[in-house]
Amino acid sequence: MRKRLLALAVLIAVPMIVSTGSVSADQPSCSPAAGNQQAAAVKVWLAGDSTMANPRSGCPVGWGSQFDPLFNDNVTVVNNAVAGRSIQTWLYESNVTATKDSAGECVVSPKTYAQRWRDMLDPAIGMKAGDYLMIQFGINDGDRNCPRHVGSARYRELLTTMATAAKARGVQAIFLTPVAAITCSGNTAVGNRGFLTETTQTGSAGQVPVIDLHKLSYTLYNTLKLCPNDGDYTKGAVGAFFCNDHTHFEAAGALQIARVVAKALRDQRISLANHLK
Repeated sequence: MRKRLLALAVLIAVPMIVSTGSVSADQPSCSPAAGNQQAAAVKVWLAGDSTMANPRSGCPVGWGSQFDPLFNDNVTVVNNAVAGRSIQTWLYESNVTATKDSAGECVVSPKTYAQRWRDMLDPAIGMKAGDYLMIQFGINDGDRNCPRHVGSARYRELLTTMATAAKARGVQAIFLTPVAAITCSGNTAVGNRGFLTETTQTGSAGQVPVIDLHKLSYTLYNTLKLCPNDGDYTKGAVGAFFCNDHTHFEAAGALQIARVVAKALRDQRISLANHLK
């Protein structure tokens, strides 16, 4: 009798164990794989001039070189900014000639992109969906002479070209107005760059967010009380921020500009801000 009762107990217990171990479709999985999923890797691609570029020596230091540490570990900053470039020479490099056409623009021949842009457009090694492209030119573009010279219409055209290529790859473009040099009017740092309207209007037309780094940078200079200045960029607060000119940054200055850009991402609720520390 005792054996029959024991057998009956085992038969009843087995289905109970199976039922307890099952997970309904409405319940979240508790598997280790589900709990350890990592955020998708994101690259932030930078295109610009010396004020953004990685340093080749101690100074100048572009703010782009200080940008990566401001992000979480799933973000990598790829800094393709190059010193001395306008948007056109960055895109076409040695193919921009010294000759102007009837519209006053430097002739590009052949119209073959520089390797840096071809690499960024390469589906295997370049920009991918979910990445970001930050574009900041306008400092060298005002040169009257070729090859760096770029007129207003051409500047808008090339910004649009880059943003359109990014969008086609699922990449969010972000425009930045050119960062200001330190120019003092008495006790006040003032603006000194061109291509501001061109950048903001092109952003509006293409629904590309625009960070007004020009205004934000000279506002920072006023907060830091970098004016008045007697033209000596080797000492004091100005010397700690700038190289021995009024344009390029020491590492400490570059870091402060990078932080200004990061704050603008948050303030303007640009989605890249979600990846900041």
